[in-house]
Amino acid sequence: MSLAETLTLNDRIDPARAEAWFATLGQACPVDVGAILPPFAHLAYFWNPAGREALGVDGHQDAGIGKPLSELPMRMWAGGRVQWHAPFRAGVAAKKLSRPVGMTRKSGRSGKLDFVTMRHEVFQRGALVLTEDQDLVYREAGSATPQGLVETGEADERRALKLDAATLFRFSALTFNAHRIHYDAEYARDAGYGGIVVHGPLLATLLALFAAEHLGAVTAFSFRATAPLVLGDVAWLCRAGDRYWIEGSRRRVSMTAEAR
Repeated sequence: MSLAETLTLNDRIDPARAEAWFATLGQACPVDVGAILPPFAHLAYFWNPAGREALGVDGHQDAGIGKPLSELPMRMWAGGRVQWHAPFRAGVAAKKLSRPVGMTRKSGRSGKLDFVTMRHEVFQRGALVLTEDQDLVYREAGSATPQGLVETGEADERRALKLDAATLFRFSALTFNAHRIHYDAEYARDAGYGGIVVHGPLLATLLALFAAEHLGAVTAFSFRATAPLVLGDVAWLCRAGDRYWIEGSRRRVSMTAEAR
């Protein structure tokens, strides 16, 4: 996919799928047509289904928007920025426009790295509802995974983050994500991880919901993944002022974020 190309996807924003989203996050509740959906709920929509033959060895879509502008095989979600211009509502037909807006190749101790930014714009009733920039990193096979910094600051609030295999399975299903690092422990270890990897978008979702408890509503959210969080690791949602992060084993930071 070139920088000039745009992918258009349409969705009815089925309230039943929103109910599944809430249940996956441990917040089971009915969803009516017109209900305002929480931060990152749009990730459960706008599927772009592809046959098994279109998937790479890692289970990720091997062509088109799923693998833009890079021949490097290892894909990671490195971070992103979301701005909500209006409420994203259940049961209201929506359109999403997606296109790559930038790519940079760098070389370091871990080899070649391609940094790709994808921009997604979601519209309902002809109005722009949200803009999301996703930062993706592609790296060479066998390259080292990032380790993350050790958190040395004090948190105003720390909350235990308890995740299990069923939650990861449901999140993969809701986001139509077949990436093997999220369910195949042997593959994940061969790829350089300590075990099954928790989805970056899931961690961002949980941090955004954590922030919403303090802000009342989140209109802008930015985050950066700094190290993988492996299923079974002890983990915490942390906050200090308007700074948020996820802390894993031995105080290694897996993700940082800011919200307003």
